[in-house]
Amino acid sequence: MAKVFRPSNRESKILSQIESSKERKRIRAINSLKECVEPLSNAIAMKLVEDNLVETTNKNGLEEQLGKCLEKLTHEDDFDIDYQIAPFRQIIPQANVVSLYVTAFVIETVINLKDVVDIFGSDEEIYFCINKQVAKHLPV
Repeated sequence: MAKVFRPSNRESKILSQIESSKERKRIRAINSLKECVEPLSNAIAMKLVEDNLVETTNKNGLEEQLGKCLEKLTHEDDFDIDYQIAPFRQIIPQANVVSLYVTAFVIETVINLKDVVDIFGSDEEIYFCINKQVAKHLPV
């Protein structure tokens, strides 16, 4: 007969604290994003073009679309955010929710914009490029 695992009160408390800290970090990142949408979208667009991950004929159009994506993220509910980032959740463990959301937007939506010629690089390269800019603008 299989052993039934019943976490003790102490283990349950520790697991609850871990989940709570993850949720607080997520909420803090999204709330602090409201203050720096424009500079962050500019930094991400510039870095994607500089690193030759996105080839575009109009960098300003890419920056505008990234700004709309970041603005949309500040108003999304948890289910919509989780739905958007679900295919990319396994890129790295403990990924930043803002970086994952923008990575999903770049990979799935930016390729269809009229100003974008092509997207190069792996999902991980795009994530790390975006995450560097997010880390500079948002507190961890």
